[in-house]
Amino acid sequence: MTDIPYIFLAGASRGVGREIAKCLVEQNQNVKALLRSEDSRSELEAMGIKVVIADALDVAGVEQAMLGDEPIQAVISTIGGLPKDGERADYLGNKNLIDAAVKAAVQKFILISSIGSGESAVALPPQAMETLRPVLLEKEKAEQYLVESGLTYTVIRPGGLKSEPATGNGVLTQNYTIAGTIHRADVAQLACRCLFNAAANHKILSAVDRQMTYGQTSFEELNLT
Repeated sequence: MTDIPYIFLAGASRGVGREIAKCLVEQNQNVKALLRSEDSRSELEAMGIKVVIADALDVAGVEQAMLGDEPIQAVISTIGGLPKDGERADYLGNKNLIDAAVKAAVQKFILISSIGSGESAVALPPQAMETLRPVLLEKEKAEQYLVESGLTYTVIRPGGLKSEPATGNGVLTQNYTIAGTIHRADVAQLACRCLFNAAANHKILSAVDRQMTYGQTSFEELNLT
């Protein structure tokens, strides 16, 4: 048993999750990554990340991964996407992670969701909402489950995602009417800044690039300094 706390990261194989993995390593955090398959194991281990293989939809697998020898200080989840066997991970996978995090008594849970979830549905054009509705409803259920879990939480809802280098212009706001785009690397930086910042606790936040908002350009940003 080690006394060194770890950040438990679900969804590190690609996208925002991979960018968060890089950010945490740069911060010299100990990272334990949950992967569904072996595909990204070697790349993550080469970064110094401890890898555990389990499907987020498997309750026992998630518990075993999180309640292992390493104390887990915080959990960050970016999971979602394509359904496996007809079941999306956006709600059920995150529910399993949240339940395990409660058992592990983690200090904080950061959930990466999406603009369009919950009350932020008003930020998206009706056509986009109609297309994305099934996944956004799942994400909303995950958000609500986390809020009601008793854990200290931060929900980050990014706008449209781009896979380009960070601009440094990523911002968080409690204004749920804001929409825009943001680079995945900037979302990762915001998530890492929220990790040990009490200003982000118990908040649901939209994440956009302040230079890439749709329409509305004036809004109150969350101060993380």
